[in-house]
Amino acid sequence: MTAEPVPDLVLRSQRVVTPEGTRPASVAVADGKIVAVLPYDAYGSEGEQLPAGARLEDLGEHALLPGLVDTHVHVNDPGRTEWEGFWTATRAAAAGGITTLLDMPLNSLPPTTTAGNLLVKQDVARPKAHVDTGFWGGAIPSNVADLKPLYEAGVFGFKCFLSPSGVEEFPELDQDQLARSMAEIAGLGGLLIVHAEDPHHLAEAPQKSGSKYADFLASRPRDAENTAIEGLIALAKRLDARVHVLHLSSCDALPLIAAAKREGVRISVESCPHFLTLTAEEVPDGATEFKCCPPIREAENQDVLWAGLADGTIDCIVSDHSPCTTDLKTPDFASAWGGISSLQLGLPAIWSEARKRGHSLDDVVRWMSEAPAKLAGLEQKGAIEAGRDADFAVLAPEETFTVDPVELYHRNQVTAYAGKTLHGVVKQTWLRGTLINREGTLTEPTGHLLERTK
Repeated sequence: MTAEPVPDLVLRSQRVVTPEGTRPASVAVADGKIVAVLPYDAYGSEGEQLPAGARLEDLGEHALLPGLVDTHVHVNDPGRTEWEGFWTATRAAAAGGITTLLDMPLNSLPPTTTAGNLLVKQDVARPKAHVDTGFWGGAIPSNVADLKPLYEAGVFGFKCFLSPSGVEEFPELDQDQLARSMAEIAGLGGLLIVHAEDPHHLAEAPQKSGSKYADFLASRPRDAENTAIEGLIALAKRLDARVHVLHLSSCDALPLIAAAKREGVRISVESCPHFLTLTAEEVPDGATEFKCCPPIREAENQDVLWAGLADGTIDCIVSDHSPCTTDLKTPDFASAWGGISSLQLGLPAIWSEARKRGHSLDDVVRWMSEAPAKLAGLEQKGAIEAGRDADFAVLAPEETFTVDPVELYHRNQVTAYAGKTLHGVVKQTWLRGTLINREGTLTEPTGHLLERTK
């Protein structure tokens, strides 16, 4: 008979967010794993004696959440490390309560489109990762033969674009190429994640240079998303493929997705903090820190996205952290780099809006930890329960702070959230039972590189 592990760490809080709900509890940890979720007073004067050498951390009224899982991060390392990098990105993640991230196959050089390129990226990431880090592969027109070796090398799935990506080394797939790549990935039992904007609708939309956000918004119409998603659903249904819609911004696509799910199509969908907390009406002309593709849309659209979260049509919330150097954020919306830097701020941004709309921390954890972990097959992540990794975020939900870009750990301190006052201060972050962040003071890197296991 195997002896029960003896805890070496106990975290207790009046608000522990578990799969069964939020409650007072003590979370016992041994060798970096959660071994039990116990009553709050399981140890101490009212309960058992703490095991010799074990540490007790009483968090009081601060909420204990499972570490967040962000499956949509552009680290850009190597090759465009001046845009971000594993050291800075994973520090920002740790400061924001994220304990696991998955890196997108672009905008690094080389992109993660071959098994050899994956090894290059892993070698760069290994000594720099402050949080656990895994990798998506890329599906481009020329690499169908590379998909199986990439999958066998441990990528969590494959990303493709249906419209230009913005970088030459990662071209989009046309419909025939999409079908070939999807069929190959389905045959592997893999997941295809898709930037779904139809290039024909984009080409037909009015394109104007200049500083007016209204002109940029008109250049990326909802129909581009809706049409691309409609076609993706039809193809996934025909090929019995598993697909995931990235960064949904058009609420018009929600009925299509809901109907597909009811019909048994294996489709999931994410949205992002910027679509759920920022609105087109508040974007000043020339403020290209708000530019992303697809774009931030109107408040009315945002309300429907929140309804899609509430009813389960939208599965998860991830950052799509897509940074660049400051000089690339020119005042011209047509030429500025499109991407929002929000890795460190996603949890407070979403919690600030969620609480106003009547949602709980349980909802936020489901959207930002449990569901992304499930999407990627990270069975050891995403919940506070026995057997999972001892990854935690400690949050002061009622405390507020005002976003000052110079206090962010991103390499380039540009953010659309500058000057916003947000609820929810991350007090601590724990990775595999080790405290890696206390009030913004970070340890040396202890993150592991992750590979798909199923």
